[in-house]
Amino acid sequence: MSEKDEKIKLLVDMGFSKDEANMAITRCGMDVDLCELVDSISASRITEDSHSRNLSDHQVTDQCFHSFGGRKKARLMEESKKKRNRKRGYIHNLPIENRSPILPMPPKTIFEAFPHYKKWWPSWDLRTHLNCLQTNVASAKLTERIGCALASSDSPPTRSVQKYVMNECRKGNLVWIGKNKVAPLEPQEMEYLLGFPKDHTRGLGITERYKCLGNTFQVDTVAYHLSVLKVMFPNGVNVLSLFTGIGGGEVALHRLGIHMKAMVSVEIRKANKRIFKGWWDQTQTGTLIEIDDVKSLTDDRILLFVSRFGGFDLVIGGSPCNNLAWCNRYNRDGLEGEQSALF
Repeated sequence: MSEKDEKIKLLVDMGFSKDEANMAITRCGMDVDLCELVDSISASRITEDSHSRNLSDHQVTDQCFHSFGGRKKARLMEESKKKRNRKRGYIHNLPIENRSPILPMPPKTIFEAFPHYKKWWPSWDLRTHLNCLQTNVASAKLTERIGCALASSDSPPTRSVQKYVMNECRKGNLVWIGKNKVAPLEPQEMEYLLGFPKDHTRGLGITERYKCLGNTFQVDTVAYHLSVLKVMFPNGVNVLSLFTGIGGGEVALHRLGIHMKAMVSVEIRKANKRIFKGWWDQTQTGTLIEIDDVKSLTDDRILLFVSRFGGFDLVIGGSPCNNLAWCNRYNRDGLEGEQSALF
C-alpha cells in the first residue's frame, strides 16, 4: 500500500469520505502530518457549511476552534497515534460555554493576511493556507534552486517541476515575491499570523526570532479558550506560567483585557525571557516573578507563592522540549519522551 493510500485509509477509518481525503492530500501535499489533513478537511467542511447557512464570522470561528480543539479530533488523533506516533494536543479544564474570539477576527487565508503576494502567485499554486510554522526556514540556496528550476522550465512549468516546487513551498511555507521567486515568511509576518504585537521579537537575531516564534502559542486560539475567564475574574488573575516562551498565553490574556495581578513565569531560555520581560514592562502593571529552572519550583516554593498571592487562578504551560514540540517531526514521543519529565 502506498503512503497516499495509507493516509486515505486512515482518514476514511476516522469517518471522512474518500473524496475528502483525496482533496485534502491534493491541497496540502503528501508530506504533511495526518493532523494537518484532518484540519484541512474540517476547515473545508466549515467553509461549505458557512456558505450554505450564511453563518456569521463569529459562528464560523466558533466552529473552527471547536474542530481544531474539540473531542472528535482528540479522539481521532488518539486512534491514529500508534500508526503516526506523533502525540499532541491541548489539555485544559476551562469552561467551554460562552467562549468568544478576539476582535477583529484574524485573517483566514494567505491573501487575507498578505494581499500583496497575489501579484506573483502562479495559478498552479492552489494553496490558500500555510502549514504549521517551524523554528527554521528555507535556505537561500533552496530558493535559488527553485528559481533556476522555474526559469529553465516551460511556462507554465512542467508537471514534474510544479510538483518539486510545490513540495518545497509547502514544507517551508514559501511565498511568491517576484517572477519565479519564492521566499520564507519574515519574522514580522510570523508575528502577525500568530497574533503578537508588531516587533514583539525585534531586537533578537533573525535565526533566534524564527526559533522563538516557531515554538509559541497562536494567540487568537489560546485567547478563545481563555475568554471565559474575563467574566469569572473581573478583578484580574494570578498566573503560574510554566515554560512561558515569548508569552503567547500572557499576550492572549492582555488582548482579552484580563489584568494579570501576579505572574510567576518559569522560563530558562535567555532570548525568550528578554522578549517576555520587555513586553511585560511595556504593557503590564502587575507583579512579575521570574524563575529560570522549573526544577527549582519546589512544593515549598509554590506554597510560599500561594501564601503571598492567595493562590493561582490560572496555571498555563507550553511545550518544554522536543518530545512535545509541534515542530519536531522526527521523534515527537510525547509524554513518554526522555525529556518530558520536566513537563
